[in-house]
Amino acid sequence: MMYPGDAHIVGIYEHPVRKAEGISLAQLHADVARGALEDAGLSVSDVDGYFCGADAPGIGALTMAQYMGLRLRYTDSTETGGSSYIGHVHHAALAIAAGKCNVALITCADNQVASRKFIGLGGVDWRGAPEQPFEDGYLMGPPALYGMVAQRHMYEFGTTSEQLAWVKVAASHHAQHNPNALLRNVVTVDEVLASPYVAAPLRRLDCCVMSDGGGAIVLARPEIASSLARPKVRLRGAGEAVKHNAGGKVDLSYSAGRQSGTAAFAEAGITPADIRYVSLYDSFTITVIMQLEDLGFCAKGEGGRFVADGNLISGSGRLPFNTDGGGLCNNHPGNRGGITKVLEAVRQLRGEAHPAVQVADCSLALAHGTGGSLAGYHGSATAILERV
Repeated sequence: MMYPGDAHIVGIYEHPVRKAEGISLAQLHADVARGALEDAGLSVSDVDGYFCGADAPGIGALTMAQYMGLRLRYTDSTETGGSSYIGHVHHAALAIAAGKCNVALITCADNQVASRKFIGLGGVDWRGAPEQPFEDGYLMGPPALYGMVAQRHMYEFGTTSEQLAWVKVAASHHAQHNPNALLRNVVTVDEVLASPYVAAPLRRLDCCVMSDGGGAIVLARPEIASSLARPKVRLRGAGEAVKHNAGGKVDLSYSAGRQSGTAAFAEAGITPADIRYVSLYDSFTITVIMQLEDLGFCAKGEGGRFVADGNLISGSGRLPFNTDGGGLCNNHPGNRGGITKVLEAVRQLRGEAHPAVQVADCSLALAHGTGGSLAGYHGSATAILERV
């Protein structure tokens, strides 16, 4: 067994705010921590492990431990962009299994929309990155980078703009039931195609929202989890991987999810066919198509056909995804969508998603995140979660 002791997710919380006017970054982290602990039926005094990314202010875990009054035996500030928090679930489970902590708290939060700071990857300073002097003159923001990935996918496999649009359509069908979602209007394929280009072939509605807020997750040892009233969800398998541009030998047709997904399924002892629900990173519509292929839900090049005609819509499609509306419609705090992927997967496994999108008998779910850029270097993290 990979995780002796089977660490359980016992608490989750998503901040309802999408523009955090007047709320400090530290307070947002504390708010989501309190919400997740209350959901679990635990208190700050129970926490002895803390996990965060670069979005945490100051010296990360040290600053937040002081701010929240945490007495810690174990900390982890792994930073892999949007995939950080799925990696943190993996690391927290390993730490609990190794006896390094009993109750692990993971937080993610940002307020850069309200504070009107540069909308980059929250907490990350790119100024010292070695590639910056070579790339600054080209103004290669995320839409341009992901536009290149979409262009390549279209050229290589015949993927169409209509197929990309179906990803947004599915997300919008789910977001209409989420009162906190930034975009709650259901859209059609034609409406996506009518939205203006941002970076061809990607249009405005192919792009995720930008938001504040955040979320938190609490994991605990099984004997602690058994004493709590909340439904229990355990990590059954996980994988992490990094893909970079290999000194210019770039292949844009696949992501690091190919490696992280293979590892997660091998550890879980199941196949993609066993998964009832998926939470997939959706920074752009092409990101979802790439992940479906790389994680093994369809063959490489067939992602466009897989998502077409509503196949990702809960209740009618073959594989429901992002039933909270995802980053495309609901929430993408600090340009870091990984935390929300775990939150909605846990809701589905608990049977606590909105009744209109709840997947029947959801016993196995997958949460997957990417961090960085699929057109450059990036990390991927995959977690397979099981209802206990």
